[in-house]
Amino acid sequence: MRLKVSALLVFAGIGWSQPFTAGVKVGLPLTDFVNTVSGQSSAVTNRYLVGPTAELHLPFGLAIEVDALYRHFKFQDVTSNIPGNPGYVGPPVTSVSFLNKAGAWEFPLLLKYRFHGELVRPYVDAGMAWDRITGVTSTISGVVPNPEALVQTYNPIGETHSTTTGFVMGGGLDIHLVVHIMPELRYTRWTSQHFNISNVVNSNQNQAEFMVGVTF
Repeated sequence: MRLKVSALLVFAGIGWSQPFTAGVKVGLPLTDFVNTVSGQSSAVTNRYLVGPTAELHLPFGLAIEVDALYRHFKFQDVTSNIPGNPGYVGPPVTSVSFLNKAGAWEFPLLLKYRFHGELVRPYVDAGMAWDRITGVTSTISGVVPNPEALVQTYNPIGETHSTTTGFVMGGGLDIHLVVHIMPELRYTRWTSQHFNISNVVNSNQNQAEFMVGVTF
């Protein structure tokens, strides 16, 4: 038993001393990427984040981390077909619905500090992030009284900023046996919205996530 514990401590010591580690990070959003008004919009999808992660280890428990995280989302909205509303196409259409689909790439750059420990080291991190929307499509459908689809176009609707920046802070645990397993809670405050459609659908500037990184 003592031999096994000693071996684990040796491997952990080697792992802490590596100057560079890389791997993958997955996340579960704790907040919606897109806010919607109940009864007027639906079908918000925001189920995962995933992407590569890398870390440069510095002296005194410090490190620099960079991630490239991808998410996919969509939302649907139905509005009356009146002038001024999104997707207005004119008579005889009675209502208009649009389905937006997009992906988003998030690039956090963080300064991390690890507290002392043998196999488990708590850590805190903070820094900046850049988020870019890609592949936006909006399918707009107009409905007439019979009802039949009258209009269908593909044109991004409601996008205000394709790129935004934010402040990031978080904390977690670095559990090192053979690989580093790092569960973390992370919060991001974005400086601007990606979407804002008549105050019915808008992107959330407050983002909370549960992340798990695995690095080698």
